[in-house]
Amino acid sequence: MDNYADSTTDFSAPAMVEGIASVVKIDGKTVWLVPEQGSSCGSCASATACGSKGIGTTASRLGNRRFRIDNNANLAVGDRVVFGIRENVLLKASITAYAIPLATLVLAASLAQWQFGSDLITMAATVVGLAIGLGISRLEAGRLHSRGDLAPLFLRRARPGETCSS
Repeated sequence: MDNYADSTTDFSAPAMVEGIASVVKIDGKTVWLVPEQGSSCGSCASATACGSKGIGTTASRLGNRRFRIDNNANLAVGDRVVFGIRENVLLKASITAYAIPLATLVLAASLAQWQFGSDLITMAATVVGLAIGLGISRLEAGRLHSRGDLAPLFLRRARPGETCSS
């Protein structure tokens, strides 16, 4: 029996952002995974700015980014798997984290400037708008989390030598 998924594209399935992770712990029917550093990390034009090299940087903290999934595929410690998050969920999460607070901040500042014309009041309204936006984002993130939308999904076992870019 083949342990690897067929490479035929299923156009009816939602688009996924994929990553590769290694199983580091099994806890009942749950496995803990650590994402692998992509092969392009450290070789792009902004490698020195993103912290892909060195102690205490993103690359050295990958072990701290453990996450869990259900062990429905009888995975074992050391197995490499391909996991995914639906693109539309990633977009919703980005909008929730960035666009909502920014939009409420700009809206509050614009309304305050239009209504009062005072820089001090506009600055205060900006802070209030940001706080409101962060509160809305927190509620929306909780809703996404409770629905299970943010949870990574097991897609298949990784083929030998497979990387994120292959």
